[in-house]
Amino acid sequence: MTGTARAAAAALGVVTAAHLVAQVADAGDLANVTQWFLMPLLAGLVWLAAGSGRATRLVRLTVVALLLSWMGDTAPDVVPDDLSFVTMLGFFLLAHVAYLAAFWPLRREGVLGRRPALVVAYALVLVALVAVCAPGADELLVPVVVYGATLSAMAVLATFDRRAAVGGVAFIVSDSLIALNAFVDGFDLPGYGFWVMFTYVAAQVLLTLGVLRVASRPVPASPDGARAGTGSLSPA
Repeated sequence: MTGTARAAAAALGVVTAAHLVAQVADAGDLANVTQWFLMPLLAGLVWLAAGSGRATRLVRLTVVALLLSWMGDTAPDVVPDDLSFVTMLGFFLLAHVAYLAAFWPLRREGVLGRRPALVVAYALVLVALVAVCAPGADELLVPVVVYGATLSAMAVLATFDRRAAVGGVAFIVSDSLIALNAFVDGFDLPGYGFWVMFTYVAAQVLLTLGVLRVASRPVPASPDGARAGTGSLSPA
């Protein structure tokens, strides 16, 4: 990792710590401001740490997913209250679509290629969450189901790497907490904001660690001696 990448990692660590402390202390203004910088710092870190791998489709789409996530993070601060939740949902839906496009070439390295029966577990979690949230979702039920299915699919494809797989599950946990808080009467998790953001940041970091591992793989040479990219490692 270059010195610039280390500096970006340090900055991300400081801002993340400040944000989580702000969540615990219920310091709303500090929590909002620090949240604005989390995903841009992580996107910059991925870009810098990827090195030659930044030319790959996998890294580029991951950076796109992080920037779309940043738009989802900031939506509640810039969009009218009656549209903020739907706008946030839309940006995160697009972020997961970007992750799906990034991870799809790696599908045979995860549960789809090795243990397809495990997909049932992800589907059962989705069904259970929808069943719990459906009574309170009203007109948002269809968007919530679409979002949940996309998120679950992303988590399934993220199993190409152990750390990324944990990141996919952490993303499900984070968004499940948001859904329960929004649609289930009486849901009251102590430290709700902290747990949502802790699992969210952990999810994004773990996903990107998996991406960087794959991006660091040596590119095989073609028979004529030229370096040839394959799958997700080929340039876009």
